[in-house]
Amino acid sequence: MSGHSKWATIKHKKAAVDKARGKLFAKLARQIEVAAREGGGDPDSNAALRTMVLKAKAGQMTNDAIDRAIKRGTGEQTGASYEAVTYEGYAPGGVALLIDVLTDNRNRASGDVRAIFSKFGGAMAEPGAVAWQFSRRGVIVADGGLTEDEVVAAAIEAGADDVARDGDVWRVTSEPSAVFDVKAALEAAGVPVLSAQSTMVSSNLVPVEDLADARSVLRIMDALEDNDDVQDVYSNFDMSDDTMAAASA
Repeated sequence: MSGHSKWATIKHKKAAVDKARGKLFAKLARQIEVAAREGGGDPDSNAALRTMVLKAKAGQMTNDAIDRAIKRGTGEQTGASYEAVTYEGYAPGGVALLIDVLTDNRNRASGDVRAIFSKFGGAMAEPGAVAWQFSRRGVIVADGGLTEDEVVAAAIEAGADDVARDGDVWRVTSEPSAVFDVKAALEAAGVPVLSAQSTMVSSNLVPVEDLADARSVLRIMDALEDNDDVQDVYSNFDMSDDTMAAASA
């Protein structure tokens, strides 16, 4: 099973907790600010900002909070200046990790990421050692209770490339620009969507069967995503439902 799909479902469940939702909103606001600063504050002419606004709305961020983040990005309101950095590394079992960071203190962010890898048995990697195997894709995780024909009919017409079973859910993939159109089409067809995102997907999945390795992988990802500077964590682990359940316990 695709580790990233399952991890997206876990994150969706975590977002129901107020503390996690507040952290999510803070990260979304930071991403909106950077998109607005780099491409302007109009989502109609700034594709990156439009994608981030749709992502924020999907996460139930309010319009006022989105507008404030855009204004901070364009300089209409004061705010910190964030730098985008990508770190690469390996978790136990040879699992590759790609970590996107937005930070106002690069030294702090680098030290935090390195400490997390060290604490849970991973290691940082040189730039390019991991990134080559990832490509950006739209990934929608939908409820598995409907038939494949029902999901395919709505998804493909809206621009999806593929629909595949992933445990007890459907995993729908598309071009990154089409992810929210596909999400809207699925919901309009009565298909419950658990998560929808433009994400990095690896072409080289690594099976993780050892329970100790599985625990370390999940702990590294959890600790990274709990860091305020870390925006996204991408991985290539392939873990069975039983192993993930045991490792998450």
